[in-house]
Amino acid sequence: MADWELPELVKASIDRNEDAWNELVRRFAGLVAFVIRHYRLSASDTQDVSQLVWLRLVEHLGQIREPAALPGWLATTTRHECERYLRVNGRSVAVDPMTMKEDRSAAPDIDEMLLAVERRQVLLDGLGQLAPQQRELLLMLAADPPYSYAEISRILGIPIGSIGPTRSRVLDKLRDTDVVRAYLEADRSAQMGRCP
Repeated sequence: MADWELPELVKASIDRNEDAWNELVRRFAGLVAFVIRHYRLSASDTQDVSQLVWLRLVEHLGQIREPAALPGWLATTTRHECERYLRVNGRSVAVDPMTMKEDRSAAPDIDEMLLAVERRQVLLDGLGQLAPQQRELLLMLAADPPYSYAEISRILGIPIGSIGPTRSRVLDKLRDTDVVRAYLEADRSAQMGRCP
């Protein structure tokens, strides 16, 4: 299902295909989390809002006419759920004092969110093309907090002194995966197209 196009996933999810639904959540969980992070909710509040967003999607999935609009719908719904959650729980939402209207500049830009989700997916796809031990090394180094070199050495069975050089080689391999190389080339082309 990971290679299914979005319209196929949406249709299969509407038809109650559990695997399709799980793939849909996997693809867009990062987007939902990214939007929620901008509201600086506690961990439990973040989980509550996230669950509400996915519930809203279950309720409205059959009404989404254009599957390509799903990321925007999710971002908007997440923002609305965060703001509603903050209102109900007595927290304040940023308001412009001159107009007494909600300050939308505090809300994340949808383009920024979609790019972040796209980059995350490219990274996950690139990591999927690495050998398991290489992938595990990068994930351990990127963990928050990161594993110590001693822990990495013990878990992966590699000498502490070779972790840094191995990391460098694995990052080169990650950059050279088909998906990351294609993404970087497309990004370079887009940037060159914007240059005067």
